[in-house]
Amino acid sequence: MAETGRIFIWVQHLFGIGPLVRAAHVARHLAAKGWDVDLVSGGPPVRGLDAGGARLHQLPPVRAADATYAKLVYVDGKPLDSALEHTRRDLLLRLFAGADPHILMFEQFPFGRTRFRFEIGPLLLAAAQSGSRPAIVASVREILAERPPEEEARTASIIEQVFDSVLVHGDPRLIGLEASFGEVPRIAGKLAYTGYVGGTAAAPKLAPGIGTNEIIVAAGSGAFGAKLASIAVEAAKTMQYVRRWRILLDSGAGPRAFRKLSALAPQWAVVEPLRPDLRTMLSRCAVSVTQAGYNTVVDVLSAQCRAVLVPFAEDREQVRRAECFAQRGLARTLVEGTLTPGHLASVVTEAMDAPKSIRRVKIDGEVAAERILSDLLATRRRGTAA
Repeated sequence: MAETGRIFIWVQHLFGIGPLVRAAHVARHLAAKGWDVDLVSGGPPVRGLDAGGARLHQLPPVRAADATYAKLVYVDGKPLDSALEHTRRDLLLRLFAGADPHILMFEQFPFGRTRFRFEIGPLLLAAAQSGSRPAIVASVREILAERPPEEEARTASIIEQVFDSVLVHGDPRLIGLEASFGEVPRIAGKLAYTGYVGGTAAAPKLAPGIGTNEIIVAAGSGAFGAKLASIAVEAAKTMQYVRRWRILLDSGAGPRAFRKLSALAPQWAVVEPLRPDLRTMLSRCAVSVTQAGYNTVVDVLSAQCRAVLVPFAEDREQVRRAECFAQRGLARTLVEGTLTPGHLASVVTEAMDAPKSIRRVKIDGEVAAERILSDLLATRRRGTAA
């Protein structure tokens, strides 16, 4: 019988919600398998987040001021100050003491989120000084942001000295951590690949017909999402009517943007806010057009749809992921610098006429994560008993 125990998960999303969604998938699966799970989030609350049977705790929320991640701010835009740092640290330590976990897991740290050492450092110290030191685990996506070699070396040192395991949420047959982290040989013995997380989560129900044989454009948020949606509207015009286009834009774009795009769209295109049943629509569509964020490509892989990836050029993670998917025949890629209505229409047409590719990629990473954590716990318990 698999070991279960208490696990305390720290996660901080700064701009997109990807890290929190990924952590919630893992927390929900662990709780369903009998684990006692505390999930602590330090980013802005996400409406409708499903943490299942895990306890979700909210620290005073902090976000990145913009996509450069250079500056941290309160949700209302005020700069992060020492008073909020102390409040977050004290609350985090109280939650940790109350949970008394067997495993302490960090999403991204120490591969990122180093700006939060003001609370992570005291948390690691509390773990080291607890009566029964918990196992320390890092949880990280398959592609990391670029960092100088000296920072990578410091990260590897922290892993060597402090961490018991590193869960890499990707499939090494597709892309390995070494593609974006040069110090992998130093920590190879602690790496455990889980596959992509969230691909087997239940897809939301959707009325019959919606999305069937449509061209689905999930444009996303921010300025680039608005640009992609606008170009998709123009691309739909150039193709006349071959398929219905459904163009989904983040609701944060505001009513004015939706009215403008709807007015410009041809009769065979509809502009709507992003919706929670996107994965179900993708499973029915003729072609999907999306950015290349982690959770987005998991949706694409799960849906097994013909895909066009348009990565945000300033996000090297997205660019690398899109390149990798294109090289392995999992998607077509259109780089932002060549994004025009005509080019988008051409690539969509190519994808629509091509057969679906066979995707042998692991997308049940939360299942493997639970097995790895269970084995880690069992090994530690045998060592204690001996």
